[in-house]
Amino acid sequence: MTRNYKIAPSILSADFARLGDEIRRVEAAGADLIHFDVMDGHFVPNLSIGIPVLKSVRAITRLPLDAHLMIEHPERYLKPFVEAGADSLSVHVEVCADLPAVAAAIHALGARAAIAINPETPPDRVLAAAPHFDMILVMSVHPGFGGQSFIPDSLARLRLIRADLDRRGLALDLQVDGGIKADNIAEVARAGANVFVSGSGIFGHPDYAAIIRRMRQQATA
Repeated sequence: MTRNYKIAPSILSADFARLGDEIRRVEAAGADLIHFDVMDGHFVPNLSIGIPVLKSVRAITRLPLDAHLMIEHPERYLKPFVEAGADSLSVHVEVCADLPAVAAAIHALGARAAIAINPETPPDRVLAAAPHFDMILVMSVHPGFGGQSFIPDSLARLRLIRADLDRRGLALDLQVDGGIKADNIAEVARAGANVFVSGSGIFGHPDYAAIIRRMRQQATA
């Protein structure tokens, strides 16, 4: 099956002292979207960026803004994030009791809806709700901190989810977040992912255009 491959730099690894320049650089380098890791210090053991930063970035880029809400009670914040400029919202299966309702609420705001799953969570519930969503996000590290190594077992989870989606004829994007680098993106793509979030794998490289180009070549090989 032909897939639309997308590279999504995660600004969690960007230089926040010059964030505007970092966003412009990855946009010029060929990034497909900008990934926001939003953490509340409760669902994950860390705090990160929120609505004011997303709103500021919205003013300087045309790229889609992909907000990954690693927070408790995400339903309270859907509208503020979309109003600030988010084009897609990812909420976690671990904190959402009614997945179809959350997806409907996101769609009613005019944004794409995604459901995220942590490494230790069985994918059954995500797959059951898949028809309501536009994308599934598989965490390939334990959420909360950038710079972690890719969990190898994530490949089997990606294969299982992609196979189930294909069997049912569901053309969802399958995003993977955590430890994605140029040297492993090919096997991750072969496992079924088509949207690749990379933080230090991009922002840790001196030439953003070169590394994004290499990652795209590896993913599509």
